[in-house]
Amino acid sequence: MADFNKILEQAQQMQARMQQMQSELEKQTVTAAAGGGMVTVEADGKGTITRVKIDPSVADPKDVEMLEDLVLVAVNEAQKKASDLAKEEMSRLTGGLNLPFKLPF
Repeated sequence: MADFNKILEQAQQMQARMQQMQSELEKQTVTAAAGGGMVTVEADGKGTITRVKIDPSVADPKDVEMLEDLVLVAVNEAQKKASDLAKEEMSRLTGGLNLPFKLPF
């Protein structure tokens, strides 16, 4: 029974470390840009977009589609960077083990 208790204790420790990692990810920031920096998007380490900055020169009412495309590219890149950051943090937490489940966020 001691082995089961040890496994349970290790699982609880892992859960606590994962919660701490999620909290730390919320405090980290990733930035992505599109159009040579005309559109910049910031996200936290969990992928939540926290800021969008658009250079006024790209806001042409006759070409809204280009602005939409730039925003989409920057948002997707910011979320990819956040996902990569989360994977990196998870890898540190698991000691490099490639666990067969998706991150809980």
